[in-house]
Amino acid sequence: QVQLVESGGGLVQAGGSLRLSCATSEPTLSRYVMGWFRQAPGKEREFVCALSWFGRNTNTADSVKGRFTISRDNAKNTVYLQMNNLKPEDTAIYYCAARRVNSWSSHPSGYAYWGQGTQVTVSS
Repeated sequence: QVQLVESGGGLVQAGGSLRLSCATSEPTLSRYVMGWFRQAPGKEREFVCALSWFGRNTNTADSVKGRFTISRDNAKNTVYLQMNNLKPEDTAIYYCAARRVNSWSSHPSGYAYWGQGTQVTVSS
């Protein structure tokens, strides 16, 4: 069982930045596809970005491309989501997820392990 713990959410003004962290004790984190999803009130959970095995490739939703960056620190067993130029529409609960299969998936059902989520609120 892979346990994921997100942190780093908070309240920020539009145009600001936040860095979310997803920590795990899983020693083979490099052999998981790691993803970030978000869910705003009344909306479905949506894909934000993902990082392939060993961090070689990324897949990013068009809505955040050029503003959000996913990265991994294998030594710390931690995945990050750097969010720049935040907009009010980025307000949501952000979830970290892990996928054992080495292929892309942008649907929540493709990920077996989830964190508890961290709230990000962007004020205008």
